[in-house]
Amino acid sequence: MSPKELLYIEDALGHAQYLRTQCETAAQQLQDTALQTQVRQLAESNQALFNRFFNLV
Repeated sequence: MSPKELLYIEDALGHAQYLRTQCETAAQQLQDTALQTQVRQLAESNQALFNRFFNLV
C-alpha cells in the first residue's frame, strides 16, 4: 500500500472509532429503549466498519 492509502485508512479508522464512541454516549443518555437499541446497533456497525478497515493493514 502506498503512504497515501495508509493515511486514508488511518483517517477512516479514526472516523469509525469517533462515530462508535458518539453512538455509545448517546445510547447511555436515551430513555426510549427502542431508540437506544437502534443507536447501539449503529455503534456495533461502526465497530464492524472499524474492524474491516483495520484488517486492511
